[in-house]
Amino acid sequence: MLESTSLTLLFFTLFILLIFSAFFSSSETALMSLNRYRLRHLEQEGHPGAMRASQLLSRPDRLIGLILLGNNFVNILASAIATIIGVKLFGENGIVIATFTLTLIILLFAEVTPKTFAALHPERIAFPASFVLKPLLVLLYPLVWFTNLITNQLLNLFSIKPEDAMSDAINTEELRMALKEAGGLIPKRHKRMLVSILDLEQVTVDDVMVPRNEIDGLDIDAPLSEIIKQLSYCDNTRLPVYETSLDKLIGILHVRKALHLLAQDNLTIDTLNGIIKSAYFVPEGTPLNTQLIHFQRNRRRTGLVVDEYGDLIGLITLEDIFREIVGEFTDDHLDEDKDIHPQEDGSYLINGSANIREINRNNHWQLPTDGPKTINGLIIEYLESIPEPNVSLRIDHYVIEVIQTSENAIKTVRIREDNVAGVIS
Repeated sequence: MLESTSLTLLFFTLFILLIFSAFFSSSETALMSLNRYRLRHLEQEGHPGAMRASQLLSRPDRLIGLILLGNNFVNILASAIATIIGVKLFGENGIVIATFTLTLIILLFAEVTPKTFAALHPERIAFPASFVLKPLLVLLYPLVWFTNLITNQLLNLFSIKPEDAMSDAINTEELRMALKEAGGLIPKRHKRMLVSILDLEQVTVDDVMVPRNEIDGLDIDAPLSEIIKQLSYCDNTRLPVYETSLDKLIGILHVRKALHLLAQDNLTIDTLNGIIKSAYFVPEGTPLNTQLIHFQRNRRRTGLVVDEYGDLIGLITLEDIFREIVGEFTDDHLDEDKDIHPQEDGSYLINGSANIREINRNNHWQLPTDGPKTINGLIIEYLESIPEPNVSLRIDHYVIEVIQTSENAIKTVRIREDNVAGVIS
């Protein structure tokens, strides 16, 4: 009877130790698997479990030392008790039986299963566990401190200091990946906008500017009747003003102010000159995120892009930058229709001056954008000459046929997608 009671007590003690072993194992995995940003959010909201978990994770060396001390203690004690049980039941052979049996039990029920569950549901384990681990750390602090003292000295040999814990800050690429993996937590449109904001640093004003030959400007030397006619039918809110040519820029005109003068029958060359604002110049190659800040600081909406020699090469507006972030503001695709003409066979007739980024955005293509900005420039760069009509080439999986050329540029091309990737043909 006494022997039976002793075995029952040993089995019960072993069962309790296995529970503690599973607790320590799952706690370690759960705490290390917590999403640090969600943890910080819950901590700021006053979640008690999150606050305790955050305190524990502030010194991971102490946390790991505490958990491993507890885990190793209960596992070793469980091994000793299992050995006693084995000897009592099977004699000397019980040592081997107890060793293999306990190893399997610990592996399944105290390691793999609890750790897997903790990795899948870290908050469900970590927050309740923190209520036990926090006071346990205070209780066993001298032993944990002594253990960490030795381990930290060993780490110092490799120039590793626990105080230099890796920062939770993430870089742009990590944030972009986090957005892409957010799934349905963030609406697709919002996700695209956030990714577009991150991509602004990779896009320059050269990529989105209106090229010089397409700038709609106002010649101040033109007859007043022509100026009034141009202002009345102008689609832009601001116009560059020049004398004779764009090489002699005067400034930027707010069209609405000019129309206000016209409505008051007070529009003359003198009053027009009085509302012209000085030109704001932007160096070529300026990243869009930088230019957006410059627009804000200088309280400007329009900039004239100049090259290293100070020559005008294009015009950039605040709307151009916003379009990179949110896409088109309206469903009005007149600008795209002017350059891109879908055909019945699935191909597209595209003007040679069309911007590659606009084409990619509208057609969901991936034509290369790391070189020339227009289709004309892209083809000329690949062929290193201005081709004759009917010349075809393949860039990635896009087949491009030159339809019309002039002496110095390609006027029209036909582009269609081809699933067979290749090189120039």
